[in-house]
Amino acid sequence: MPGHPQKPKLNLYSTAPQSKDVDRTRYAARVAEVARWSERAGCQGILVYSDNGLADPWLVSNIVLQHTSRLCPLVALQPIYMHPYAAAKMVATYAHLYDRRLCLNLLAGGFKTDLHALNDETPHDDRYNRLTEYALILKQLLESPEPVTFAGDYYSVHGLRMNPPLPRELMPSLLISGSSAAGLAAAQDIGATPIKYPQKPSEEPFQKSHDGNAPGIRVGIIARETAEEAWQVAHQRFPEDHKGKLAHELAMKVSDSLWHKQLSSKPSALDKSRDDVYWLGPFQNYKTFCPYLVGSYEQVGKEVAAYVDRGYRTFILDIPPCEEELHHSSVVFQEALENSQICHA
Repeated sequence: MPGHPQKPKLNLYSTAPQSKDVDRTRYAARVAEVARWSERAGCQGILVYSDNGLADPWLVSNIVLQHTSRLCPLVALQPIYMHPYAAAKMVATYAHLYDRRLCLNLLAGGFKTDLHALNDETPHDDRYNRLTEYALILKQLLESPEPVTFAGDYYSVHGLRMNPPLPRELMPSLLISGSSAAGLAAAQDIGATPIKYPQKPSEEPFQKSHDGNAPGIRVGIIARETAEEAWQVAHQRFPEDHKGKLAHELAMKVSDSLWHKQLSSKPSALDKSRDDVYWLGPFQNYKTFCPYLVGSYEQVGKEVAAYVDRGYRTFILDIPPCEEELHHSSVVFQEALENSQICHA
């Protein structure tokens, strides 16, 4: 989302569909379709998920690069899946083949069942220490024309050089979970943008940028001309689901994620006021992992503006069900830039 003169520049990402949610014979075409929508809507990039139950994010990102001209795949990067040299090699190779930049969403963990299946019993905070070493090696390999030597607690390399070299202008942006103290510390050490699943704007503290990296949030948006229309769409898309609630409760038991516990402690979606834009219904019914903002363009725009005023500059939206939904979101962000107090300071 380009900035307006004297207004903050916002970085907007959409999210690619997951392989588990789309028929195998249509999945590649669906990824390409959503990527084209996202580019036309003005998104900077598109998040590509990664976990034990999904298609490989690097190969999915290849589809994005083949069907867009500037959209940046935000590849979810789990250290336990590959050595930092292999990840750096993928970034450099994509740049060599397409003259395109990737972004990396650095993952410290995930569901404990996934980690256990891979024989990774590393405690939560230690995973962020490992991720810091991982990212520092990756950055040095991509930035330095000289051989890289690094000796840490988790990774060591000796005289390692990256070929093909990465052009400086194609250096990837790095994002990382910033919901915990360990995540925020890692973000600062790495120079990454911390991302969190937000509470209501009124419950969010004012944020500071670290080395120019303003924090961001992951949030879904459903907005229309009127709040009534928006809520009708919201309940049609995410109806109450008893099985989903049970799946959500099970997922909470097998996750040590701080953000998961924070959101799960919030009141039930049935307890919310109809005037409240912030909605956890899809999260509590295990349909998605982020809060939603639902209401009129004006209502949701003011809510997003409140996040901007608290220092958030990056927004990762949920998987769009259709291209029209991204256009509704674009209206919201234009409203937000008009409503932000920073814009009028």
